[in-house]
Amino acid sequence: MQVKRTRSRVNLMTADGTQAAGVRLLGNRVLEGPNLYFPRPAIKTTIDVSGWLSSEPEQLSEAFALLRARRPRLGDEGSAVRDRAVMRLVEVVTRRVAAASGTGQLGVRVRHGEEPSEYVVAFPWKHLERGRALGRAVAAALTDLLDPVSSSDAVRRAADAVLASEPGPAGTMSKPKVPVISITGTNGKTTTTRLVSHISMMAGRKTAWSSTDGVLVMGEHVERGDYSGPSGARTVLATPGLEVAVLETARGGLLNRGMGVPYNDVSVVTNVSPDHLGTGGIYTVDQLAEVKAIITKVTRPSGWCVLNGDDPRVWAMRVGTPAQIITFTLDPEAPCIREARAAHGKAFTVIDNDIVCIDDSGVDSLVSLDDVPMTMAGLSAHNIANALAGAAGALALGLPRSAVVEGLRTFAPDANLNPGRMNVYTVPKPSSPDESITVIIDMAHNEGGLEALLAVGRGLVAPGGRLLLGLGTGGDRSDEILANLGELAGRGADLVHVVHKEHYLRGRSMENLESHFRDGLARVGVSPEVSHRTELDGVQGLLDAAHGGDVVAVMTHSHQAEIHSWLTETGASMDDARTIARKARTARGVPNEEIESTGLPDDVQGHIGDAVASLRRVTASGHAPAALVDALDLLTSLPHRES
Repeated sequence: MQVKRTRSRVNLMTADGTQAAGVRLLGNRVLEGPNLYFPRPAIKTTIDVSGWLSSEPEQLSEAFALLRARRPRLGDEGSAVRDRAVMRLVEVVTRRVAAASGTGQLGVRVRHGEEPSEYVVAFPWKHLERGRALGRAVAAALTDLLDPVSSSDAVRRAADAVLASEPGPAGTMSKPKVPVISITGTNGKTTTTRLVSHISMMAGRKTAWSSTDGVLVMGEHVERGDYSGPSGARTVLATPGLEVAVLETARGGLLNRGMGVPYNDVSVVTNVSPDHLGTGGIYTVDQLAEVKAIITKVTRPSGWCVLNGDDPRVWAMRVGTPAQIITFTLDPEAPCIREARAAHGKAFTVIDNDIVCIDDSGVDSLVSLDDVPMTMAGLSAHNIANALAGAAGALALGLPRSAVVEGLRTFAPDANLNPGRMNVYTVPKPSSPDESITVIIDMAHNEGGLEALLAVGRGLVAPGGRLLLGLGTGGDRSDEILANLGELAGRGADLVHVVHKEHYLRGRSMENLESHFRDGLARVGVSPEVSHRTELDGVQGLLDAAHGGDVVAVMTHSHQAEIHSWLTETGASMDDARTIARKARTARGVPNEEIESTGLPDDVQGHIGDAVASLRRVTASGHAPAALVDALDLLTSLPHRES
């Protein structure tokens, strides 16, 4: 039997030239920063070890003996015991090749890959090219060990290949010179990133942030595209005169490249729910939570870790972080509040319709939910949670309380400040100028996002109206998640159209994607009336089917800007907070004229709100004179109306 090596794989070839089950090198990826395996740069080598999983027990036993390693139980082919034995063999080979090439005490992690026969071997690297060479050498040594002719010196040959490689650049990460906040989660991370950045700018700090829609400096794009990985972090930190860095940190970047900073000052985890399962070797929500927790493990001990106390997997991350703990929760009686305070941490929640911060000094009422536009008149529970997370993260960064309050009051869910996230429009009905249709554009790309979109959409439907949904997402979701999305759509909407995203099929065909949606819809006795090839086509088709008072909600991904332009060109207007509140009251059957505002200008109402908040703090703070002076100063600063 001879060995044939190619650039991307190492295969065993039999004497007649056919391929035998052996070892294949599937990937040799560089992780540039803290990652799933180590809190520092690492090499992630993916190999197919089919030959070892199907080998005879005697061959496995001989390999352990040759490596002078304790032989574990070998088990039968296909058993969990055999799987663990081969995983142990891969770890031993990696350590032996590293030691023979001059690297002792190497940290090694071995996990399952995307297929049962695939393993991921990870280890830290000091020099890039030599680290890559070690990954290739491990695959070569495992191959040679399968061949009785070459097995005796398999480790030596692999080590020689490592030593013959150029060292390459050193693996050093530059330390941030400004405060850094890293934000992750399944839902809400982009909105929270934008909110924290908005608050930071309200505080007068030069702010740059990276997210799934690009890199922005003081609200202006400098790069467009998905920059939620290390390249986005590097671009942000290279901003001249930067004072605050806000980094959205997504699952894909964490798995495939690692973090873009060696540590952060504040970490925020919004939630963890099923999404992208089945890719990157992540099959369960628990495994996904392990990925999200990376940012919490490298938060500085002097910093803060902001965790969703309503999500058990997120709240459990408090155990693995060296930082101080802040929790946020929609339930003011949640146990996480008591646990955070017992650890001298902080909690953010809602009490008497106010966003409050609870710490050792008492309860600080920041702002009423009625004055926070992103909550959409209280309809959007997930955006209330995002507001809590953003306020907590901003205060943890050391931004002034006044900027946090002002930021919450002025951060609107529109196409300017939060494009593609719960953007609400009023669209005149061409055939009836007195009637209008509400359109909601939102990147509801998973089950949690769709549930939130349906809740807001239903909360804005006028009496007698309907909720029409444009159902669609990327193709990199599992069959089960796609079917679940279909079932949610069928339960929550009155009419469903499928809206495809042609640039995000990710290996699927439109027909395959739609078939899973239809399977889920069929569970609740529903079928989509129409399917559209693009998101813009879907918006137009749903508007054609809508009547006055209906709500059209569309799951968007790639065409948000195009849809916004088309809507505004056809006479649609963006809804502000007051318009959304009126629609919500109408949907509940409450006459708007009975609950209209005081008629005072918005800036006057804002000052009154601040004064009331200060007075409320009197009883909780224990410093009545200072709080009263603060309140009186605010009241006397109210602008006077001219006669």
